[in-house]
Amino acid sequence: MSVDPRLNVHPSAVIEDGAVLSAGVEVGPFSLIGPEVVLKPGVIIKSHAVVTGRTVVGDDTVVFPGAVIGEIPQDLKFKGENTRLIIGKRNRIREGVTMNTGTEGGGGETRVGDDCLFMTGAHVAHDAIVGDRVIVANQGAIAGHCVIGDDVIIGGLSGVHQWVRVGKGAIIGAVTMVTNDVIPYGLVQGPRGTLDGLNLVGLKRRGVDRADISALRAAFGALADGEGAFLDRARHLKADSESAYVKEIVDFILGASDRHFLTPER
Repeated sequence: MSVDPRLNVHPSAVIEDGAVLSAGVEVGPFSLIGPEVVLKPGVIIKSHAVVTGRTVVGDDTVVFPGAVIGEIPQDLKFKGENTRLIIGKRNRIREGVTMNTGTEGGGGETRVGDDCLFMTGAHVAHDAIVGDRVIVANQGAIAGHCVIGDDVIIGGLSGVHQWVRVGKGAIIGAVTMVTNDVIPYGLVQGPRGTLDGLNLVGLKRRGVDRADISALRAAFGALADGEGAFLDRARHLKADSESAYVKEIVDFILGASDRHFLTPER
């Protein structure tokens, strides 16, 4: 066990041999830190939390009571292979959150970016890739092999189906099941999620220029009502639009995917 002397570990916490605790780390009462865990500087593990597996927790991340981080995947194909969970900096991982390590078939690694908020009971499954500044509200769930872009918001009690991609800046409403890919900056809501528009509130909050928002609105209209199939409409946009935001949507649609898309209702 490598424990920096400049940290605060409660006497009742269990720090297993092999764990690496860096400067400024705090571990609260009755928490467990497993033998292959690395806690970077400034990490706070509050009471009754479990951090285990081959897990790295980035600088200044806070793990709240009852969270279980780095346990094995909830996948019957998992046979004990040596996989990892990598968590970035300044994340807030609230009460009861679960995050699993990867699987050999999915690349062996689950990854969470920086500055995310995972509210009570949220779940990040094996081999998921979560970007920066993502918010997952209470009891939201990200299934295995999902790719969640930067600045995505996932509403409470919502689920993202395995292998789904959610593009940058998209928002998923509460109590929504997302079964297909979501375009960047899209707005999805409903028990079986449908693409109902753009995340205009999020765009405005980030200070996106009005001209780009207008271009995105026009692009969404073309995707909803243009001629041809959805992919054909995207190809037309690629040729016609000068907006970097529109190009991001087009590149997402034309990129590799294992799922169909949520498309605007005509």
